[in-house]
Amino acid sequence: MEGEPQPGLSEEYTKSSPWHIVVVMGLVLSEVGILFNLYPLSVGGLVLFVGGVSGIVDEVGYVDSPWRLAGGLSVALVVLGLLVVSTQVDGGLAAFRSQVAANNGVSQRGFTVAATGAIMAVAALVVPRVRNQ
Repeated sequence: MEGEPQPGLSEEYTKSSPWHIVVVMGLVLSEVGILFNLYPLSVGGLVLFVGGVSGIVDEVGYVDSPWRLAGGLSVALVVLGLLVVSTQVDGGLAAFRSQVAANNGVSQRGFTVAATGAIMAVAALVVPRVRNQ
């Protein structure tokens, strides 16, 4: 029994990655939060999702720093969220501001995604600078 390799493990791959669980949990939590319009759950889930994807790509070695990818994904979230809100408004910036106070579920979900992107973008800019001090 000692000489038999364990399923899923080999000499080439000596460790398993925890990032896959983080991505799955982030995706599930964000979907549940967005579906039921639960702001903290959807924000937390999207933060986990973006962080997990950035961690996987960094672990594989495709990027030098996961924070740049997290920043890029954050910008994509902001654009996607504002695009969802734009389907509910007719007009310019004043119409967007009026949607913040409106009780429109689609707009609230779009603002949730955009706000998460903004939070992650700030984190992607600030955290690497704080860690390097």
